[in-house]
Amino acid sequence: MLQDASTIRHYQTLTDRFVTLWNRGYRTDDLRMYLDGYLQALRQANVLEPFLIHRLEEEASRFMRDPSNFEMSYY
Repeated sequence: MLQDASTIRHYQTLTDRFVTLWNRGYRTDDLRMYLDGYLQALRQANVLEPFLIHRLEEEASRFMRDPSNFEMSYY
């Protein structure tokens, strides 16, 4: 579970972007490449501590593996 406010904001940004990319037709491999690039940018910029980046990667990967996150909702 993420507890650091900055890490949570990055997680929310990533998951929102994953859903947007999914709805545009990108699939798991593309989302994984996006995540890898995002995490590398965080590492290069020293924005977060390495252990927080690792936790962010775990949580974002878990989000990507859950198919219910990418289902269309009908109101």
